[in-house]
Amino acid sequence: MSDGKGAGGINERCGIVGIVLSTGDAALPIYYALYALQHRGQESSGIAVSGHAAAERAEAVKLLKGMGLVSEVFSRQQIAALTGTMGIGHVQYSTRGATRVETIEPLLVTYRNGELAIGLNGSLVNAAALRKELERDGRIFHSDSDTEVIAQLLVKDLMHHTPLEAVKDLMRRVVGSYSLVILMDTSVLAVRDPLGIKPLCIGALKDEAGNRTGYIVASESPAIDTLGGELLRDVRPGEVLLLSPPESPGSQWRERPKGVQFESNQLYRGINSAHCIFEYVYFARPDSVIDEQLVYDVRLRIGERLAEEHPVEADIISPVPDSGITYAIGYARRSGIDYMEGLIKNRYVGRTFIMPEQSTRNTAVRLKLNVVHANVAGKRVVLVDDSIVRGTTSRIIVDHLKKKGAREVHLRIGSPPIIAPCYLGIDTPTRDELVACGRNLDEVAAFLHADSVRYVSPEGLIEAVGIDVSNLCLGCVSGNYPVEIPGEQCIARQLRLSHFA
Repeated sequence: MSDGKGAGGINERCGIVGIVLSTGDAALPIYYALYALQHRGQESSGIAVSGHAAAERAEAVKLLKGMGLVSEVFSRQQIAALTGTMGIGHVQYSTRGATRVETIEPLLVTYRNGELAIGLNGSLVNAAALRKELERDGRIFHSDSDTEVIAQLLVKDLMHHTPLEAVKDLMRRVVGSYSLVILMDTSVLAVRDPLGIKPLCIGALKDEAGNRTGYIVASESPAIDTLGGELLRDVRPGEVLLLSPPESPGSQWRERPKGVQFESNQLYRGINSAHCIFEYVYFARPDSVIDEQLVYDVRLRIGERLAEEHPVEADIISPVPDSGITYAIGYARRSGIDYMEGLIKNRYVGRTFIMPEQSTRNTAVRLKLNVVHANVAGKRVVLVDDSIVRGTTSRIIVDHLKKKGAREVHLRIGSPPIIAPCYLGIDTPTRDELVACGRNLDEVAAFLHADSVRYVSPEGLIEAVGIDVSNLCLGCVSGNYPVEIPGEQCIARQLRLSHFA
């Protein structure tokens, strides 16, 4: 068995956006869209834009990026200087290793035929092998990010092939999870991997009169909502969208339609997909629509299923905010027990919680979550959360509740036990650090100082999500992965060229 330390470079759990407008500058809409995706990454932010001059040559890519939140990286003046009708944006949280300046995205690459900027949400399993191959060919790398591997593969093929041909070859060679936005001289490309592990959707942008002004692709639909756009659909697994202003140099449109158009290219089509279960459990915003499922409704159903599977005599149902709120509402609705907040979240703490020293962890949790003494004193509390990974924070929360007078604390968790690491872009540690790995329920409860711990069943979770199990990635809760990972079990869903149409 693998130790769970990962198979590639830096894992990415990120938010991406791409916008093409018929008129006006794309930077400000991208900026607003990144705000809507800030939950997907808080370590760095970046925007790359380009425009089209009246002449036949496209303008150069303009790039601005830096460490920190969207509000910390960009000023009003900087956004105003990023002129161009199309662009991409990225927010990042590196799940393996610290984010460094050289890994901030979008990544800008200059090559013989021009420039491209690229943003990735995902993680490659075979990045190390591809990197060695490229280095043997004389390619020089400046970081250990998977994004640079993808960029080097692309520019190598772009020397001799069209963008679509280059992307098709890229998708044939890389293994793992990836949603991509690629800004080229004349277009924005949106790519979703053939298993559809990471989410990606497309929406139409309109002016106040309802006229279509452009298109947006984004990791989640709230980015489209924020701009007053209309969600059209998910980008399909194995699909590449080409968004190009019809007046751009090299446009593929024979007749120039009014406004921005997008072209769909279904490069690969697999028998099954492998949508990440953790997007529904934790990572996505509850108001997101992912693969035609409203995440809020999914979490309500999970909470209801938890109440059916694991009832307990209690006085209040309380969430761990914010991630456990929707689950707790569902649990309270089905159980008939009062919903009451036992914890209040300080939403202004930001990244203060990320403290490596154990001595500061208690203070960090108290900064972020404060116990409402009057609501828990003398009460039997059902504490509902989305998941438990290491368990250290959950144990501190249970201890705080009991110190404030809670008579009993019963944990109810909206995912099955996490027993295996994720190699595909979600932050889960090694098996040795996973509290549920190698422990039974009583042992987990003892470790967390809780009176009981119960998880939703895998069957209950799948039913709540409403997607067939053959189209989900459950690697972290089953130990079986949809792609081949050295030392791990594979459920033989890794796509082969013979499966593509």
